[in-house]
Amino acid sequence: MAASSRNAREAKRRVQQMEARRGLRRDQDKRRKRDNVVAISAGTAAIALALLLQLTVFSSNPTEEEFAAAQEGLTSPSASATPTAAATNAANIPKPDTARGKTFTGNLALNRGTLGVELDGTKAPQAAAVFKSLADQNFYKGLSCHRLTTAKDFGVLQCGSKTGNGSGDPAYTWGPLENTPPDNKYPAGTIAVARTSGNANGNGTQFFIVYKDTVIPADAAGGYTVVGKVTTGLDVVKKIAAAGLKPGANATDGAPAEPVTIDSFSLK
Repeated sequence: MAASSRNAREAKRRVQQMEARRGLRRDQDKRRKRDNVVAISAGTAAIALALLLQLTVFSSNPTEEEFAAAQEGLTSPSASATPTAAATNAANIPKPDTARGKTFTGNLALNRGTLGVELDGTKAPQAAAVFKSLADQNFYKGLSCHRLTTAKDFGVLQCGSKTGNGSGDPAYTWGPLENTPPDNKYPAGTIAVARTSGNANGNGTQFFIVYKDTVIPADAAGGYTVVGKVTTGLDVVKKIAAAGLKPGANATDGAPAEPVTIDSFSLK
């Protein structure tokens, strides 16, 4: 009877030890999984934040609040990010009907060379109307191309900021988005509209020229309006890119090493 009791106690002790070891393994597995999730989440957040900060600079007039939100990794669209009808545009924005169904051709003359361009009023009537109007007013004469990107899959030259530093004119914004690539791919030669991050009605006077096949993920508002294409002279932009960037915080995104200015922009 005594031996049976000892055996029973020993068996119970072994069972308790086994359960304790199993519990320890479960806890270790949970910690490993949790640590992996945390590491993956942190890596994903870092990549997303870096991408968000990079794309934010396509903004024509980012606000301090937008920049702070980007730094904190906030991706929720603001109320202004919801596309609204073009009828909400101010009176100083030309009507899309002035360009609808038309094709405008002309030249964008830079101090580094001249590009032949074509704007598509069928696929992007509002954007084509805006840039035809601005070109007719000689708005772009003397303005700079302030931003150049040289990453492997991200090659653009951005122009048209009235101040020359990437900020826009809050009195000249418009929408909606038009002709945005569903696959987020912008082939070499694309001319697209820069806008405020997360705002489908945040287009302005700035545009960017894609000099090599580029992928730009859509943000909360969508993609970027493709208004036209370069028909000749894309090598001019490639040479600007080959000259590199001015030294700065970002090795692949900043001001061109050689200043680029617009001599004229004519369309007919």
